[in-house]
Amino acid sequence: MCSKEETPKNIGEFTNVPKQNLQTQPGVTHEMTPRPLVHHLPTGDHLEEYRGADKLKNKIALITGGDSGIGRSVAALFSLEGASGIAITYLPREEKDARETKERIEKQSKTEVILICKDIGSEENAKDVVKQVINKWGRIDILVNNASEQHLTERIEDLSSEQFERTFRTNIFAMFYLAKHSVPYMKEGSVIINTTSVTASLSEQLLKRGIRVNAVAPGPIWTPLIASSYPPEKMESFGKQVPMKRAGQPSEVAPSYVFLASNDSSYMSGQVLHPNGGSVING
Repeated sequence: MCSKEETPKNIGEFTNVPKQNLQTQPGVTHEMTPRPLVHHLPTGDHLEEYRGADKLKNKIALITGGDSGIGRSVAALFSLEGASGIAITYLPREEKDARETKERIEKQSKTEVILICKDIGSEENAKDVVKQVINKWGRIDILVNNASEQHLTERIEDLSSEQFERTFRTNIFAMFYLAKHSVPYMKEGSVIINTTSVTASLSEQLLKRGIRVNAVAPGPIWTPLIASSYPPEKMESFGKQVPMKRAGQPSEVAPSYVFLASNDSSYMSGQVLHPNGGSVING
């Protein structure tokens, strides 16, 4: 089920992330060492593959940035939970990762995957993404706004206007555009999951239509986003600041999405889950 590159013996291999070259954004999985875990979870001193229980049987999901990192793991777990169709958005540089994700999912499950190469920071593109999903399956049961961009700078003067605008278009505008154009095709019982905390107002508005909106706010997770934004000299200490003293894996965050996407969380909306290595939020 997993590629030869992803065969760690235990989670301890991720305690000290080795130095590596700073990637060009957006980061890609195939240039990372070690590669992030997709559907293996730490159990005691070893890793076990995630086992689904049909929690998302016959669901249709749209996952932005589903080619790699957390998005890839979410897509993989959704398929193991019985989703019948998954649409994944990605950027041109992520083509190899996207195809690998599609191949992985269709090999391990009966889930059909469509790949959509679009910059969702544009409303026209976001609208077209939704149109392609509707033309294929006629509905959207789960929208996962996962795609993100970040630029680390020591001083605000070092952040270019272009970087600032792209970050907001990817992280904020895209979330709004996709929700705006997906909601008309979402029935009662549908779910929107954001990888940001901008969810409260949307939740309040959509609850009357039977659509729950929640978010996931991950801690330090080993993804291509990190490999393309952290300088090499800071990589070895990545994740050491949390109580668990290591970086998390996408496979350790994705179960939060499964929970929020399934009926197990039927009494939750407007909430944020924090898989972050033990840091206490609002404690």
